[in-house]
Amino acid sequence: MPTTSSPLLRTLGNSDLQLTSIGFGAWAIGGGDWRYAWGPQDDSESIAAIHRALDLGINWIDTAAVYGLGHSEEVVARAVKTSSRKPYIFTKCSLRWHEDRSIYNSLKAASVAEELEGSLRRLGVDTIDLYQVHWPNPDGEIEEGWEALVRLREQGKIRWIGVSNFSVEQMKRAQKITPVTSLQPPYSMLRRAIEKEILPYTLANGIGVINYSPMLSGMLTGKMSAQRVAAMPSDDWRKKAPEFNEPRLSANLRLVEMLREIGNAHGITPGVVAVAWSLHHPAITAAIVGGRSAKQVEELSPALAFRLSEEEFAKINGFLAVNAA
Repeated sequence: MPTTSSPLLRTLGNSDLQLTSIGFGAWAIGGGDWRYAWGPQDDSESIAAIHRALDLGINWIDTAAVYGLGHSEEVVARAVKTSSRKPYIFTKCSLRWHEDRSIYNSLKAASVAEELEGSLRRLGVDTIDLYQVHWPNPDGEIEEGWEALVRLREQGKIRWIGVSNFSVEQMKRAQKITPVTSLQPPYSMLRRAIEKEILPYTLANGIGVINYSPMLSGMLTGKMSAQRVAAMPSDDWRKKAPEFNEPRLSANLRLVEMLREIGNAHGITPGVVAVAWSLHHPAITAAIVGGRSAKQVEELSPALAFRLSEEEFAKINGFLAVNAA
């Protein structure tokens, strides 16, 4: 079992996984030179960030084969190998790449099995704690891929299986084959689409939820500005995201200043407030929080325990109703 200094553990869905309320997200540490990169990243900084996260009590890491086209998993393995603390490790399948680094989707049984072997090798483990279907594409292959994961679980190569970015209808299809342990959707105060149908469904069906991008990929950290967005590397996917461009950029930066006001009263950053906002929803088990340096991890670590009061939560929602784009 992973070690943790935090008493605030939450059970993920139908599993025996006891998670800290935030986990380390390893998307950005995949580095640059791939389609969804965050720009260049120093591996030694990434390893230091993971070590700091584990030392502070975070007990799970979420990565994916496609992050850095295998590189994120390799960095996670190096970090865990050199730490005395052994976290749960979650990764994903369905996004693959060709030799020219172009990405494609596959949920064919043979492809899923091949992906799993690649992840086991890169991560240096015999079993994946939670293996997730990254995207439900191609839609017509969902049943084939899910059935393949059931067989691989029976072989002991996976402990629990979950999905990511699935709709209610797609989860229902998977549930007919075997229970879905967890869903990983995007969820933040600026992306709330899952509140209408998806979160009520997971809550009613005992499906755990670990949301990604609670700070909207850095937008809500308190460190973003129009100048910083303009200076982002050309291969940073956020350069083209609507939240990082006008007219939404200015509205989002106004929101951050309101989060800063709340955070200042507690000695925490706007990013911690943003994470706490997502954890306030009863369907959310835990949130994925990325970190590209030990300093970033330290700044966000109060999210392990900080919770918004009902008054603060209502204040944010009131601001969103009037001001957010």
